[in-house]
Amino acid sequence: MQTNQIFEKRLSCRHDELRWLYMELYGNPSMFAELCDNMFQFYKERRRELKARDSLRETEPGWYKKNDLLGMMFYIDNFAQNLTGVEKKLDYIEQCSVNYIHLMPFLETPDGRSDGGYAVSDFRTVKKELGTMEDLERLTFACHKKGIHVCMDFVMNHTSEDHEWAKKARQGDGEYMSRYFFYDNYEIPSQYEQTVPQVFPTTAPGNFTWLDDCRHYVMTSFYPYQWDLNYKNPRVFNEMIYNFLFLANKGIDIIRLDAVPYIWKELHTNCRNLPQAHTIVRLMRIISEIVCPSVLLLGEVVMEPEKVVPYFGTVEKPECHMLYNVTTMAATWHTVATRDVRLLKRQLDILHSLPKEYIFLNYLRCHDDIGWGLDYPSLEKEGFAEIPHKQYLNDYFRGLAGNSVSRGELYNDDPVTKDARFCGATASMCGIEKAGFEQDDNAMAKAIQLDLMLHACMFMQSGIPMLYSGDEIGQVNDYSYKENPKKAGDSRYLHRGAMNWTLANRITDLNTVEGKLFHGLELLEQIRKTERVFCAEADARTVETQNNAILSIERSYGGETLIGAFNFSEDEKTACLNAPDGIYTDLISGGDKTPDCLRLMPYEFCYLKKRKLS
Repeated sequence: MQTNQIFEKRLSCRHDELRWLYMELYGNPSMFAELCDNMFQFYKERRRELKARDSLRETEPGWYKKNDLLGMMFYIDNFAQNLTGVEKKLDYIEQCSVNYIHLMPFLETPDGRSDGGYAVSDFRTVKKELGTMEDLERLTFACHKKGIHVCMDFVMNHTSEDHEWAKKARQGDGEYMSRYFFYDNYEIPSQYEQTVPQVFPTTAPGNFTWLDDCRHYVMTSFYPYQWDLNYKNPRVFNEMIYNFLFLANKGIDIIRLDAVPYIWKELHTNCRNLPQAHTIVRLMRIISEIVCPSVLLLGEVVMEPEKVVPYFGTVEKPECHMLYNVTTMAATWHTVATRDVRLLKRQLDILHSLPKEYIFLNYLRCHDDIGWGLDYPSLEKEGFAEIPHKQYLNDYFRGLAGNSVSRGELYNDDPVTKDARFCGATASMCGIEKAGFEQDDNAMAKAIQLDLMLHACMFMQSGIPMLYSGDEIGQVNDYSYKENPKKAGDSRYLHRGAMNWTLANRITDLNTVEGKLFHGLELLEQIRKTERVFCAEADARTVETQNNAILSIERSYGGETLIGAFNFSEDEKTACLNAPDGIYTDLISGGDKTPDCLRLMPYEFCYLKKRKLS
């Protein structure tokens, strides 16, 4: 079949829904025709090897649901200086068993006003210090040859105030002002403020910024230099889709949709999770399936589960391929601080009840802070009141309460609401920083064990595990950000330190912290890749342990059963698992264990595989 015919066939299969949804939003047939024409142009410009990749993925649309994907996220400059440097480090990435890398924001942003790369001034230019678009293409091509998938951020809610559109809008050009939310007086902004929550109430209060030079207010949900795009304007949607397809044609496999719940604004609403936002994501899914069907959509929805899950769409009309498992991440750290697994168990029960088609990205830490958006109605029944508990969690992870060994800092501490988020690297939150500073070998052994236990618990969950670069070697908080005036005001840079390659060179020495962590993770990665129970189609459930300090997860598939048990306490605990009768071998230690009376040492975990009867 000729390439043009392939496009026409894909378009004809999806045209009616694509047009219906577009017209529902915009009612503009000429803009829809322009969109279809440009989709064809981007399809024609797509490289031959990418089209071959598309065809292969179309024959196996669930390829990403297997148990062989392991991700790692990193900032390019922190990891290897630039894109060419990342290409030179692909052997190390392979050594980590990683076959999915998330390149944190690398597009052009203003120096000192970038919000970590999320204030894009040019969607088609790489930051000069990181390389060029040609370097990006070379990297994605090299990754594909090694079987490594590449993810990037698509910041679709807003642009930088230095973007070409914003500059023209600031000069009073009505065409470009209509691409944002401009008001010459405070009447309408004040109405928005009555119903729209603040994202950063302490560092960037309010949802509008006054521009003294052009005498207008502009909507800025995040920071004053990030101007919200007006997706009610079809020109905004079309142009952002063209940027999306341009980046997909550079060899990107997974496109992370940043702040997707915020993209549609409506007066007298909270401007979050509105139906039109889902329509836009569905349109993006259809467009990608026509032009570049090997590309996956990853949604960033940092909200409670009932608001996250809808971004999968439905099985018949899917939206995102994957979503972040934010709530489980926060619930995991709550469990560390309380030694009480009940909340985490409930959270996993909810996830296990969802359709198996829904794929989550699981992680312990990422580039961002931790917000304590937990299930407080349930927690209050167990004696955890919301405000005191948030304060306890932030005190605990700063090492100020609960016999904590954690180290970290607050982010966006609000003295009015007494709310705050938390920043810290995984290793520092587990006690590796404190134990290293105090040169306490016993404390270090326990901290390493906690670190590995948390990763083992994450690996046991349904979905794709994601590492933050440096976690594989136990890299701790980097306080040097305080010496940089451009970063000192943002404590998230605490856990965004540069990769320490001197430490990485120690991974072969099992007497080092780095070697113990690296090889402990290597064992978990190998088990996950080889055991069939880790596939997306497996049945998963939590198992009652008769001990609130121990979490247990059972996975079964094709007649095989694997049970994970995880002690969240620094004390020895015993679990009585309600597990199927039989003999179980611990894949971690290699010895046999009995689930009905399972003794676990501090932070110990096990993967119990039921033996098949001969």
